[in-house]
Amino acid sequence: MFTFNVEKNKETSAFNNDVLWDLLIVGGGPAGLNAGLYGKRKGLSVGIITEEIGGQLHNTSDIDNYLGFKKIEGKDLSNEFLYHINSLDVPIIKNVRVKSVNYINPDFIINLSDGKSLRSKTVLMATGGSPRKLDIPGEKEFSKKGVSYCTTCDAPFFKDKHIIVAGGGNSAAETVLDLVPWASKITVVHRSEWRADQIILDKFNNIENLDIHLNTQIIEVLGNEQMTGVKVLDKITNEERVISADALFVKIGTIPNSYLVKDLVKTNEIGEIIVDDSQMTSLPGLFAAGDVTQQQDKQIIISAAEGAKAALAVTKYLNKYYKGE
Repeated sequence: MFTFNVEKNKETSAFNNDVLWDLLIVGGGPAGLNAGLYGKRKGLSVGIITEEIGGQLHNTSDIDNYLGFKKIEGKDLSNEFLYHINSLDVPIIKNVRVKSVNYINPDFIINLSDGKSLRSKTVLMATGGSPRKLDIPGEKEFSKKGVSYCTTCDAPFFKDKHIIVAGGGNSAAETVLDLVPWASKITVVHRSEWRADQIILDKFNNIENLDIHLNTQIIEVLGNEQMTGVKVLDKITNEERVISADALFVKIGTIPNSYLVKDLVKTNEIGEIIVDDSQMTSLPGLFAAGDVTQQQDKQIIISAAEGAKAALAVTKYLNKYYKGE
């Protein structure tokens, strides 16, 4: 039996800046980490560049739909991923930003915020997404003064308070469940009907002090020093009213972090990178996986699977089509 002698929380960080890599991965979430695992197992010289290990996993509390784990916290699943990656000695460079990705046929140059540059035969963009905002008056003014986009980060600050959740998908529904131990009252406001999975919504039956306002749109965040409530529009009656509350958690999806390669590849109308069945973009040698792509279902297990697909496709690309060296 083959065993690994590694510390569970140790991170591999040796990163050679002077070599031509087979694959460099931008992003350390499920897609990027799994791509690193599969690339390493295929014998590629592969490295991961990320500001933070885990990506959106750190904005997720309990996960009960990842195969092999009946229930696990996002940060713990992230640690399991990292432990597996470290066991294969996949090099990771952390706490740096990628400033630009440039294509100099047939290779790619990645410029980092610390002034260093890396060269690679292929690149995988696994940069995920950023929280989508409501873009309404008061939202920016009361950010971190009641308006939040991260339940795990900010829920404890509103213990025994009235919290509004904006959104109607799985993320919003899961946020309601996450807030139960903290909030004295939870109000959901969503501009249309529920889009969340019924298995999640069924759990609402046991939640006290939960109000749900569908077909209702938040049009302004109100407050003084801190947020004090929101103004909403009832889309059925066309009437406006104020809902008083201490906090607003916005859970209406993500914006794809595709800005680094938006001039290199094709994207759709909302900026998601368009990929084919092998995760290849419109530029040969540049791949993308996870929430940054046009994949409709933004799920952890799907992102991880796309990372694996991308790494396998990179191997085939290097063997059949790469024209360098």
